[in-house]
Formats: sequence, structure tokens, C-alpha cells
Amino acid sequence: MATPKTIGSDDIHAAIDRLAAAIAQHHPAPASLFLLGIANGGIEVARRLARRLAQSAPALTLKTGTLDISFHRDDIARNPIPKEFAPTHIPGDIHGATVILVDDVLFSGRTIKAALDELFDHGRPTKVELAILVDRGHRRMPFATDYCGLTLDTRPAEKVVVALDPADPSRDAIRVTPAKVGSAL
Repeated sequence: MATPKTIGSDDIHAAIDRLAAAIAQHHPAPASLFLLGIANGGIEVARRLARRLAQSAPALTLKTGTLDISFHRDDIARNPIPKEFAPTHIPGDIHGATVILVDDVLFSGRTIKAALDELFDHGRPTKVELAILVDRGHRRMPFATDYCGLTLDTRPAEKVVVALDPADPSRDAIRVTPAKVGSAL
């Protein structure tokens, strides 16, 4: 059985800095980007990325919003809509735009598929990219990151939990724990 592992705030902040640097390098100014955090885990990652990009690449025009994928999930019967509901908010017309979807963990790819379904309900962007804080592998759908902060070697049954504290970033942590006995992926 695997033992729990924790990644601390310094490594998380460095990973967000790497994400911001890679995005800024790939999108030299002047560029206009939509940075959309996938609810719920990607929202705080997107906020932090937007802050870093505003500091390091002020010529970029960033529009930050959220995507609620609840009604596009293929497992909604097993995982009802969470209590911490964050509705879709896209600050402008995405038709013809470049959109960067932001999430905390990339695992099977099902969340990204749901995010694309929600995104295309609102328009047709020219390009969609993917920024992920933690890529843990074990894809079941053909999705890859454009920008990745951390890559973790995990087992499929393990759970990766990202906890970003908006009020106190020094308390940020990523925990890799064994899955509960009998839990489904």
C-alpha cells in the first residue's frame, strides 16, 4: 500500500510561476486571452495565474472567468452537483478568442471533456489550451496539457487533493493518499 505524500506551498507557488511563465512565453504581447477556471478546483488556480501574469506580462489582456461543468459530467448520477456551486461566468464573447482552460488536477480527462462541452455551449473559440497545476497521468481520453506545473507519478487508485487557501497561500498543500477500499475511479 502506498504511503501518503504531501507537497508544500513553496513547490505549489513555483509550479504556478512556471505555468505563468510558459503562458507568457507562448503568448507574447499584445495578446488577448480568456483564462477560465474549471469549477471548483481550477478557479483559485486561474485567479493566481491571472495575478502572476498581470505582474510578469502586463501587456497581456486577460479576461478571467469560471466554467461550471456540473451538467456535462458523465458521472452526475454518482456525483451530484457540489454544494460549493460556482456558475459559469465568461467575461465576454469567446467566438474567435483564445481560451485557456485551467484546472488543478488532470487525471482521466473526463473533466476536460465536460469543460469543452460547456465552453462550446457559449461560443466557438479559435483556440483552446489547457493549463494544469498537477498532471497525475492515467488518461482515459486523448487530452494533454499545454502548460503543466507539476507532474506526479501516482497509482490509479490514489487520490490527489489540491488545497489552495485564498486567504493564506502559505497553507497551500497537495496530498497524495491511498484511495479508500472499494472506491471506484
